[in-house]
Amino acid sequence: MVAKITIPKSIEAALNYNEKKVLKGNAVCLHAANYLKNAKEMNFYQKLAGFERLNTLNERATTKTLHVSLNFDPSEKLNENKLLQIASDYMQKIGFSEQPYLVYKHEDAGHPHIHIVSTTIKQDGSRINTHNIGRNQSEKARKEIEKTYGLVKAERQQQLRSPGIKSVDVEKAIYGKLETKKSISNVVGAVFSQYKFASLPEFNAALKQFNVIADRGKEEGRIYKNRGLVYRILDADRNKVGVPIKASSISCKPILNNLEKKFTANETAKESLKPFVKTKLDDCLSQSPSTMKELLEHLKQKSIYTLLRQNAEGRLYGITFVDNQNKVVFNGSDLGKGYSAAALQSRLVTGKEKSQTQDETKGGGSGGSIQKEMVQQKQQEKTIPFTTKTESPLDLLLSTKEQYDNTPYSLLRKKRKKKKPNL
Repeated sequence: MVAKITIPKSIEAALNYNEKKVLKGNAVCLHAANYLKNAKEMNFYQKLAGFERLNTLNERATTKTLHVSLNFDPSEKLNENKLLQIASDYMQKIGFSEQPYLVYKHEDAGHPHIHIVSTTIKQDGSRINTHNIGRNQSEKARKEIEKTYGLVKAERQQQLRSPGIKSVDVEKAIYGKLETKKSISNVVGAVFSQYKFASLPEFNAALKQFNVIADRGKEEGRIYKNRGLVYRILDADRNKVGVPIKASSISCKPILNNLEKKFTANETAKESLKPFVKTKLDDCLSQSPSTMKELLEHLKQKSIYTLLRQNAEGRLYGITFVDNQNKVVFNGSDLGKGYSAAALQSRLVTGKEKSQTQDETKGGGSGGSIQKEMVQQKQQEKTIPFTTKTESPLDLLLSTKEQYDNTPYSLLRKKRKKKKPNL
């Protein structure tokens, strides 16, 4: 079992992420622990209210949300009761058994997994310390649960998900301590036979993580004009080094003609794997990374190698994702408009500005308090309500949806100015 803990900046973000999955039919809310109602009896706002009731008890805490994903090996067929037992044991072992928390079963990935959303604020207003909770409490809980339920160990899962291809040792290859052709052939042969790519740049994206590149040479050169192809080693700065190896000399014959046949066949084969890659990206984006570097770190933890394409001025114009678990390569724009380099950069900037705005509204005094309330009200208005059924007027009246009693400006009665007495 692989346990991953994130601390989102808001409870709404974590709840929205999971409830959207429920609406699309890709997830189900299995359980609401320490709530007065069952999960199926509550709408989005009622679930949110269970957390906000505690969150309002501590205004000083900057992070109040816990978002956990427990990931199991594809070979493990766990029913809902077993998943709930594991979730309950896990929350008890990390010190969250008395907290309200929601358990979601996600069904849109290649392996069974659940998500747990909770708050770090306790009944007395104090905050549960989450510093190093992943390394300490979570890691200990994971190992104990693996043993109790006979689950596939996290270390074994990581081995199964890793590409299993050894990168070329550039330094040894350059100084003749490593047989260059053999090293390149091993990498190229594995990527050529195992990965699904639909273009030469996509093929190279998979190769580059192992310090190898397929090179057609310059357009005016002899190799390019004759549709030739050579393979070369890349150093740490992504410069081509060492002696080039002809494609025709490698046993799997990864020449241009054979690659193009692969491109056509893989175009269709890749489609079935697109949802799995998008799910991983959504999971990483739900953790609200503020920089591209932070996003890449999250993706790396999900076995995704990311290649950024930049121009001479260092401006990012493209992004490619290599999923080493599913052995597939996608350009960001091929996954959808929201996953292109420009869209991701815009999303990261927006998230950073939003975070800065929230920090600014934490200032003291009545002015800061009013500004904070205005920001929260705007965010609430933007939040999409998620309900699983049509609500009657009575349900709406009795729901815990937050109401705002501010009178619209247009309805305010204007005060009459007192006429000055004539002297």
